[in-house]
Amino acid sequence: MISQIFILSSKGDHLIYKDFRGEESKDSINVFYEMVTALSGDQPPVVMSHKGLHFIHARQGGLYWVASTKTNPSPFTIIEFLNRLAALTKDYCGSLSEKSVRMNFALIYELLDEMVDFGYIQTTSTDILKNFIQTEAVSSKPFSLFDLSNVGLFGAETQQSKVAPSVAASRPIMSSRGEQGGKNEIFVDVIERLSVVIGSKGVLMKADIHGEIKIKCFLPSCSEMRIGLNEELSIGKSQLKGYSSAVRVDECRFHQAVKLDEFDTFRILKVCPSQGEQTVMQYQLCDELPCAPPFQLFPSVEKDYVNRSVNLSMVLIFLKLRCDLPPKSTALNVSITVPVPKGSTSMSQELSSPDQTAELQPKNKALLWEIPRFPGGAQLSALFKVDVPGLSSASLLEVGPVSMSFELPKQTCTGLQIRFLRLSPTQTGLSQRWVRYVTHSDSYTIRI
Repeated sequence: MISQIFILSSKGDHLIYKDFRGEESKDSINVFYEMVTALSGDQPPVVMSHKGLHFIHARQGGLYWVASTKTNPSPFTIIEFLNRLAALTKDYCGSLSEKSVRMNFALIYELLDEMVDFGYIQTTSTDILKNFIQTEAVSSKPFSLFDLSNVGLFGAETQQSKVAPSVAASRPIMSSRGEQGGKNEIFVDVIERLSVVIGSKGVLMKADIHGEIKIKCFLPSCSEMRIGLNEELSIGKSQLKGYSSAVRVDECRFHQAVKLDEFDTFRILKVCPSQGEQTVMQYQLCDELPCAPPFQLFPSVEKDYVNRSVNLSMVLIFLKLRCDLPPKSTALNVSITVPVPKGSTSMSQELSSPDQTAELQPKNKALLWEIPRFPGGAQLSALFKVDVPGLSSASLLEVGPVSMSFELPKQTCTGLQIRFLRLSPTQTGLSQRWVRYVTHSDSYTIRI
């Protein structure tokens, strides 16, 4: 029966710590390292004991892989398990080093969750684990003088390696040649704003969608434009004609200039566009989300003591965030805000990829985790260690709920699409027509 598992660097840095039974404090890590470094010789004993706590360790990749226990299990079983854990880490991460463990801490925690349950070893089989491990490994690419595509002056990153902020849904549609451009162009935006509340067990509690269709016209002369929407679009719950594939909204409103004589039959809007921008249609869908929520969060909040004698404690917040968009889609400018207990003084973090950032905002009593790009189907993790002097069990209730903001280009949650744009009379010369879809988070809340 295993009480704790931890991985230390050769200098004693804490890389991974997992407590399965709560029998001992985190101070046991320092006890083990002091015992190892105090011994003479290059090969310390594999099994050591201190006040009834037994340490069994293996040395792999310059790291200490340690298991502690208060019972008397077979040392050979524990050693075999530690060697197997090191081998699995190497298989998943590509190498076994302090850097690879730091970069893939979320993956290793997930491995431990599947391999050990309450101190009892469940499995070390790769065939079984691959069905449950969802976190993707982050490879540590060695520096090469022959690959300097993203390195600028004095090692600074070039602009090509960064993601420019996007405000596609809030900025007006602009012509590529300005207001006085020489092209015949027309732009159509389908913009949706999503409001969601997800319960602590991952159940969708509330979902509202507010959308609009905007056009901006740079055509010198256009008497009429016809916009074709989904033929299966239904309005109101009683008008649902098809099956689950139908696109539905609860209600919609139109600009006074829109002609609706073909809308009921063919779902076609007719409008005489003027130079500039106008909103031709607004719609909403309440208490329903036709697709899966774009993000699922799996949080874990624990209390830990740094120094019991002076009541110095911290909150460990582990967040696993999964993007449920299609694999070829990408969420941009993802921001996660987590309220923290009042009196929080400092924070350290371990993020699963280098392009992420995090900071503690004491004035707002929250921590902010930002992800510039989040591919669909991917999963990212972060571990936050927030120092809170005099932390009580009641203070843990101040953590949460989590709020998110993001932008989903080329996505609509309702499934509303533009089938065609037809101009009358036919434009002389080449006319360009642009259609853009984007979904914003208006309010995206996850309770923990």
